[in-house]
Amino acid sequence: MAEWTEKEWGPLRDMVFRLCAAPGTPGDEEEAAKAVEKEVRRCLPGAQIQRDTLGNLLVYFGDRQAPRQVLLDAHMDQIGMIVTRVEDSGFLRLAPCGGVDRRVLPGSVVTVHGKEPAYGIVCCKPPHLSNGDADKVPAVDQMFIDLGQDAETVKQNVSPGDRITLGEGPRALLGSRITAAGLDNRAGVAALLRCAELLQGKTLSCGGILLFSSREETGCEGAATGSFQARPTEAVVVDVTFATQPGVAAHQGGKLGGGVMIGASSTLNRRMTQRLRDLAKEKEIPSQVEVMGGRTDTNADAIGVSREGVPTALLSIPLRYMHTPVEVIDLEDLEGVARLLAAYVLEGGENRG
Repeated sequence: MAEWTEKEWGPLRDMVFRLCAAPGTPGDEEEAAKAVEKEVRRCLPGAQIQRDTLGNLLVYFGDRQAPRQVLLDAHMDQIGMIVTRVEDSGFLRLAPCGGVDRRVLPGSVVTVHGKEPAYGIVCCKPPHLSNGDADKVPAVDQMFIDLGQDAETVKQNVSPGDRITLGEGPRALLGSRITAAGLDNRAGVAALLRCAELLQGKTLSCGGILLFSSREETGCEGAATGSFQARPTEAVVVDVTFATQPGVAAHQGGKLGGGVMIGASSTLNRRMTQRLRDLAKEKEIPSQVEVMGGRTDTNADAIGVSREGVPTALLSIPLRYMHTPVEVIDLEDLEGVARLLAAYVLEGGENRG
């Protein structure tokens, strides 16, 4: 794709920022689901929208009676933490919700979602008092959060079980790159929504199902139940994957800004994978191949074995600094995923076998 201008990628960036602003840790995706539903009503006016008991959001469009029913999945939950105790001192004890990178937590800003959201700081010992232990990072359940308030005030607003999200909000970087907590996987959610925009006004010979799934970060439960309910004939999962950076070699990730990562794995449908590669070439959509020897550790693993089995493929967006408050993507990669998804829905064809 040619280099974007502000006018071209600004609306996509703004949508990603709106999605990232809504909290949604595993099992508590209500605010995230509301934000996604609002975007769905803009991108796919008239589509049928359902919520299920596990917090999934399912969107149906196209020809629901057609033999081909294509599921597009992206999980909407984000890693975070949960309050386990309010100490008499007013400091909070916590535990992880998903695989939060504890190395970057000390000294970072968080939001505690009590009766009212409150900013806090993950406590860190001054280096002057570290006694040679400055490089040691405690387990998350050994950390504390300081809300800057006395214990009585804290206890009026915060209770055990309240959720904690990371970061201070999304930021634009140079060009088409952005940073935010929760880009894993609000970037994937945005790709599905952008695909829906591209399909507006198109006559579809198939049915489409958007599954914005819950609880991926704690075991892919939402994808398992959502795909069971949706009964697709095939599925494409969208998630993020590692991008190259200092310490991450080329064989360990994709190039940021290098295009869509098309997954190849023993657990993915080979015909679908090849069709996606062919479509990317035909449509001149920059792409890269991500080879995995076994499980993908994404919702594709759960959806592929739903009911009697669902032919499944995986597209990923390269992302730096995964599971931290400062995840980074390139919007051109996200746009490429959306374009490839739209082409696949329109031209994917038969993939069984």
